[in-house]
Amino acid sequence: MRIYPAIDIKNGKCVRLLQGRFADETVYGDDPSAMAKKWEALGGEYIHVVDLDGALAGRGVNAAALQEICRAVQVPVQTGGGIRTMEDIENRLACGAERVIIGTSAVKDAAFVKRAVDKYKEKIVIGIDAKDQYVAIEGWEQISAFKAVEFAKKMADIGVQTVIYTDIATDGTLQGPNVEAMREMAALEGLTVIASGGVGTLAHIEALKPTGVEGVIVGRALYAGTVALPDAIAAARN
Repeated sequence: MRIYPAIDIKNGKCVRLLQGRFADETVYGDDPSAMAKKWEALGGEYIHVVDLDGALAGRGVNAAALQEICRAVQVPVQTGGGIRTMEDIENRLACGAERVIIGTSAVKDAAFVKRAVDKYKEKIVIGIDAKDQYVAIEGWEQISAFKAVEFAKKMADIGVQTVIYTDIATDGTLQGPNVEAMREMAALEGLTVIASGGVGTLAHIEALKPTGVEGVIVGRALYAGTVALPDAIAAARN
């Protein structure tokens, strides 16, 4: 299992939100590229970057910061937040990102996902953010009519290979991931699942290993110091 250290960018700074609430943020640094270098130096194999401003605005806002991150590290970077068009995907890839995460637009426009997957294959990842089992969109401000697992099946049928599954209720709480939800999602045939939300201890990482998820995104726990990245990586590998 792989650990993905997370960098969420808002107003050019590294922040963490509690349960996706933009009003409930903690700032952890004003240099996202320096943070990325830190996580790489501590053993991070893949950096997860979210443009929070972009998620709300529906367009890339922090492209310069993303480009700086991609230039600063040797490990691959995946990024999302505000991906609405093919041009948005091309711009993120041009910044140096290895994978681009589509969230809201995947719910609203399956044909867009199909075009993106046909062109970019495994570089396209779908972010499925669930609130009470239903997919949330627009920076988690709205709830769609899709149940998370049903939506994941739909994406797999289109040709999507990887999804990032976030349980919003646990995100940023450090109280533990929704293990059962992750197990249900990881059981879907033909999909690689990256778990996100709630990791606060090494035991939480251990609890995800039997679910079959490929990796886990760790954010607040790293910044708050409740989990050290080298220890998280060791727990995921053992």
